[in-house]
Amino acid sequence: MTNRFRKRSWIQNPAVILLCLLASGNAFPQNNGRTGEVIANYLIQPGDLLEISVWREDYLERDVSVQPDGRVSFPLVGVINAAGSTVEQVQIRVAERLAQFIPDPVVTVSIKEIRGNRIYILGQVQNPGQFIMNPMIDVMQALALAGGTTPFAELNEIKILRRSGNKQTLIEFRYADIARGRNLQQNIILQSGDVIIVP
Repeated sequence: MTNRFRKRSWIQNPAVILLCLLASGNAFPQNNGRTGEVIANYLIQPGDLLEISVWREDYLERDVSVQPDGRVSFPLVGVINAAGSTVEQVQIRVAERLAQFIPDPVVTVSIKEIRGNRIYILGQVQNPGQFIMNPMIDVMQALALAGGTTPFAELNEIKILRRSGNKQTLIEFRYADIARGRNLQQNIILQSGDVIIVP
């Protein structure tokens, strides 16, 4: 086995890479106590399961699933938009609707299950397909979920395709750089709907 082949083999093993980066303290972006902030700012996606309750109103406590059109239905509230909103924003909408029937309603909305926050990994990975983010994940973690790259992958030609409205952006990712602890800023946090392409 040549030195070149050995080097390529360990680069394509996500477990080895993650262990090396963890040892150097540079594996992933540090939370610095911001995990709660990330969850609070999470934008609800179609398919997510929400838990909505109203204080002292037992009959107004239930789980609701965000429909494909991004809306949810709740007693007395009717149908409201949820997708693309934070939990706090949905909580305010529910309270405003309920105020017509209940004085000063105290509403709690929480995310019970993240089901709609999906990314897609295509091409030369061991297990291509769609994966649920829960809720924050970066490129290296996503590739690890897909089982790592195959021996035929072009490691420095990986791309992330991101859609924002009608606009699409192509983001370059050099796997080998990350494996060597270089240019770690390209190991970005993924967004729902991102597509990772490994040629």
